[in-house]
Amino acid sequence: QVQLVESGGGLVQAGGSLRLSCAASGRTFSRYAMGWFRQAPGKEREFVARISWSGNTSYYADSVKGRFTISRDNAKNTVYLQMNSLKPEDTAVYYCARHNPTKGATWTSVSAYDYWGQGTQVTVSS
Repeated sequence: QVQLVESGGGLVQAGGSLRLSCAASGRTFSRYAMGWFRQAPGKEREFVARISWSGNTSYYADSVKGRFTISRDNAKNTVYLQMNSLKPEDTAVYYCARHNPTKGATWTSVSAYDYWGQGTQVTVSS
């Protein structure tokens, strides 16, 4: 069983920064790509970023490209999301998730991920 626990959310003014962390349990963390998603009130959960198992490759939604950076530390079983130049439209609950390629879905899809954290709230005030 894998457990993912996010932290680092909070209230920040527009233009500010936050760093989210996602700590994973288990011995298989380094074998899997990891992703960050977010869900705003009344909206579907959407892809934010993904990082390969090695950390060498990352992908971003167009809406966050150039402002957010995903990274990981396999020795600490932790994945991070550095968020800079935050905008009010970034307000959402942010989730980390483990990508499972055997599920056959595109990696920007919620369906491609098998374990999820409980989420951490990010609120950006204007």
